[in-house]
Amino acid sequence: MAKKNLRGVFITFEGPEGCGKSTHSELLYQHLKRLKLPVIYIREPGTTKTGEKIRSILLDRKNRIADSSEMLLYMAARSQIVAEIIDPALRDGKIIISDRFLDATICYQGYGGKVDIDMIKKVGDFATRSITPDLTILLDIPVEEGLKKRAVRIFDRMEAKPLSYHKRVREGYLTLARQESNRIKVVKVEKRIKDTKAKILKIVKEKLWLG
Repeated sequence: MAKKNLRGVFITFEGPEGCGKSTHSELLYQHLKRLKLPVIYIREPGTTKTGEKIRSILLDRKNRIADSSEMLLYMAARSQIVAEIIDPALRDGKIIISDRFLDATICYQGYGGKVDIDMIKKVGDFATRSITPDLTILLDIPVEEGLKKRAVRIFDRMEAKPLSYHKRVREGYLTLARQESNRIKVVKVEKRIKDTKAKILKIVKEKLWLG
């Protein structure tokens, strides 16, 4: 890694349902790992024991959860992963690849669930210890196309929300990208995984000087 500093590098992947963020975040992790860089992979919510328990509550379709409660549960899982993994790893100079972070709560619970966005950001600042990603890859795909990809299995509680909700989520992401264009880079999802992957690697190399 050519970039010399005492802090690590934090890269997050975001996007609406079916965009392929889990696939592409894992591909980038494996790419950097092959280069023998000090990289770790996490997912939100989850990764920690506490986070995985919260994840199971959030995604269980049998649970009825108010949008405000949903937001706070995501923040609780996030606070745990920041304290347990993200903050220590960044201090240790590691590269972190994360499948979602605070932007997801702003877009899903804020734009999608209509929870006050300013309040989400204030709670988020506390939960994240003011840690902000160095780079966010926003994988963009039309909502109908993304949900169609998910139709091969039973939707979880978040995926099962109305189409109008998911459209607000996508528009929220695109709004954030316009507001924070230096950090958030929009990548249009291609039909072939390798083509989308090539776009992502180009951005990562140019933005963060990674191999």
